[in-house]
Amino acid sequence: QLRDSDGLGALKGEQFGLIRREDLDEKLYKDMVEQQTSKLYQQMLEVRKKLPSYKMRDEIVDAIQKHQVVVLSGETGCGKTTQVAQFILENAIADGKGSTCRIVCTQPRRISAVSVAQRVADERGEKLGKSVGYQIRLESVLPRSEGSILFCTTGIVLQWLQGDPVLSQVSHLVLDEIHERDMLSDFLICIAKDLIKVRPDLKIVLMSATLNAKLFSEYYGGCPMLHIPGFTFPVKEYYLEDVLEITRFKFQDERRIPIWKRREHKENKEFEEMIAPYIRNLERSQKYSSQTLDELYKKSSEELNVELILELLRYIAQQPPGAVLIFLPGWDKISKLHSMIQEDRMLGGRNYLVIPLHSMMPTANQREVFDRPPKGVRKIVLATNIAETSITIDDIVYVVDGGFIKMKNYDKEANVTTLLPQWVTLANARQRRGRAGRVQAGICYHLFTRAREQALDEYPLPEIQRSRLEEIILHIKILRLGSVKPFLLEVMMPPDPSVVGVSLQMLRAINALDESENLTPLGFHLARLPVDPLTGRMLLMAAIFSCVGPILTVAASLTFKDPFIIPLGKEKIVDEVKRRLNRGAKSDHLLVVTVYDNWERACQYGNERQYCRDNFLSSAVLHQLKNFRKQFMSLLYEHKFVNTCNPRAGEVNRNSENLALVRAIITAGLYPNVARVLPNSGRPSPHKPVRIRTAQEKRVALHPKSVNEKERKFEHPWLIYREKIKSSQVFIHDSSMVPTYPLLFFGEKLNYDSSNGVINVDGFVRVRSSQHVAHLVQSLRNVLDQLLEHKISHPRMTRWEKFTKEGALLHTIVDLISSEKRITEEPQEYFEDQDDDDNDDN
Repeated sequence: QLRDSDGLGALKGEQFGLIRREDLDEKLYKDMVEQQTSKLYQQMLEVRKKLPSYKMRDEIVDAIQKHQVVVLSGETGCGKTTQVAQFILENAIADGKGSTCRIVCTQPRRISAVSVAQRVADERGEKLGKSVGYQIRLESVLPRSEGSILFCTTGIVLQWLQGDPVLSQVSHLVLDEIHERDMLSDFLICIAKDLIKVRPDLKIVLMSATLNAKLFSEYYGGCPMLHIPGFTFPVKEYYLEDVLEITRFKFQDERRIPIWKRREHKENKEFEEMIAPYIRNLERSQKYSSQTLDELYKKSSEELNVELILELLRYIAQQPPGAVLIFLPGWDKISKLHSMIQEDRMLGGRNYLVIPLHSMMPTANQREVFDRPPKGVRKIVLATNIAETSITIDDIVYVVDGGFIKMKNYDKEANVTTLLPQWVTLANARQRRGRAGRVQAGICYHLFTRAREQALDEYPLPEIQRSRLEEIILHIKILRLGSVKPFLLEVMMPPDPSVVGVSLQMLRAINALDESENLTPLGFHLARLPVDPLTGRMLLMAAIFSCVGPILTVAASLTFKDPFIIPLGKEKIVDEVKRRLNRGAKSDHLLVVTVYDNWERACQYGNERQYCRDNFLSSAVLHQLKNFRKQFMSLLYEHKFVNTCNPRAGEVNRNSENLALVRAIITAGLYPNVARVLPNSGRPSPHKPVRIRTAQEKRVALHPKSVNEKERKFEHPWLIYREKIKSSQVFIHDSSMVPTYPLLFFGEKLNYDSSNGVINVDGFVRVRSSQHVAHLVQSLRNVLDQLLEHKISHPRMTRWEKFTKEGALLHTIVDLISSEKRITEEPQEYFEDQDDDDNDDN
């Protein structure tokens, strides 16, 4: 089914694609023949020929030539990611059709796009930028325009579609790692299904690491499938019962439970019905000691225990040489195990090189993960699931599969994102096992029982089924793909309709969509900005209110990450540094602004290294924030909201020193993410955290990383925050204290209840006010809404002269926000009906 008349459907029957040039075909052929005779190319060719995919070269090329869509599956290490695009390119040039061959290969992660492009260029004996290149956000080395291969992230292709809805300059679209089922890949797979109807010359190759190829083939009407057998050495697998037997480990956190009570003690129904009968079978088999069986009966045997991993490492240390890869669910477990290894008398010595692999670690540290250690040194890599498929560490012999993975899920009932450890799937466990047998026979230790393995899900849930959908909806709208709900029903595994409804409602609430689901002028700009809608709205408001500098930094850190490094064991020192730098601002967002501005000054005076070292900052992250700031500034310039690309220019920063206004613009961006600080009964105590609630939750906590977490007194009762995530409890992340005025000017529509003198913003934000003040705020708000709508529809630099209507209104609003005067007396900002549960400490 093609889309609405002004979308792809209107293009059917037109001619697209690259135009053939015989002179270029001849040149590309001559260049290739010359290249293939070089010594370097021949050496790399010998390596390529050993890959399983090379042995199927003719079969793969033939299938792609004969069919518009082909699904290729192959185990990690078979060479499909590096070889398939080269097969297509070499065949096209040999056939004299190089000028019409432009291959684009998508990767779900930046690190993969860059490293694969570099590897392919090396194999071809050339530098990046000739026949091979890459493009990721903020960074690219582009290849020649014809007869080329470009590796890029999926988001880059979605950006191209906005200007070229049929990808007219692409001959082959290769979608790699689609088994990961990330949201953008699933979305692009759905779009490509429509694309091939108007581009019969476009070839689609879907590549999956695991054997769920049938699902993708069926989605494309039963298109052909090819499987490339991987070559790995045999891997011996051990499970929790074996590990306990080998190590004689005892779980310390649970009392021994008498046998007659064991089943009763297990509240977990799954354990009673599946694990306990399995353990009884083990008892009958007499293969395992009574100590091992006792440990398996404990509830903690189904939890990840880093002490057990340490004991297992001591055992592996006595086995033949080989690097160890340990899969852990997140930074907390990585840092705990890392510090335990460092303190261990056996493993903490020079004979062991321990490398944590996580997004919170500096990138430079992560590069050594690929290097072989000196003779006599055993490498131990502590990693999350990034090491399953995205990167390959060649010298791994031992794998420890912790059995858990941290995954973001959206809880639609509670309207909250959750980030909890959950059992791996069988697909995860297979990938982890496969990492052990790449250079020699390997060993994989799964820290779960064989019975638990029987209960694991086959594949992870697609991201589109466990996430909010605002960004995808904006993509659907900007690409003119029709109504949201019908389109999303055509995705391979559609999301829950109620989540679609929540996301649509949120976009209406921030005025990105109108009631008929059309993009508003604001929605149009948000859809074209490569950030989430709330951060995008913040950037536009910063341009209108001329406080661009600090908001560029806030937006960059929300899009990427904050620049603090937290060395193991120095968490409290880092907290102290953060509080000192924040200077009482009670804002995670303003903290990053201060840190960034100080860093730029330090760079000017040649003190960058000292500044970063003294303040526990990542120079790499700060440089990346600088790149994001530049990109965002260029986008504001392209969209005509500013008249310069210089983020330090005076005219776009006339209000950047006004921190009250900067807080208001952060509020304008992050609303409706508002929390309320409740009044403490009795005197504040340094040991008693403040009580905070949101519209949905009676009690939430500030995340321990927040500069506000240790605060015990807030001058204003409101906090604006980036997101709330449920782990051990519901935490709000990246918060700033804000006064009332920003919520009145940038929240939802105002209502005044004259019977009890209350301004009601959204049912949650409510303040007492006199009728006179309420009407003044209401009339200012109405005029401001009209002005903002006009400026979003007709972008240009703001005129601040007081004799202009625009300048006079904005000066009034800014003055009111800057004064931070109270509309009400403090005690009357709290309402009895909201605070009935305030004494509930559960």
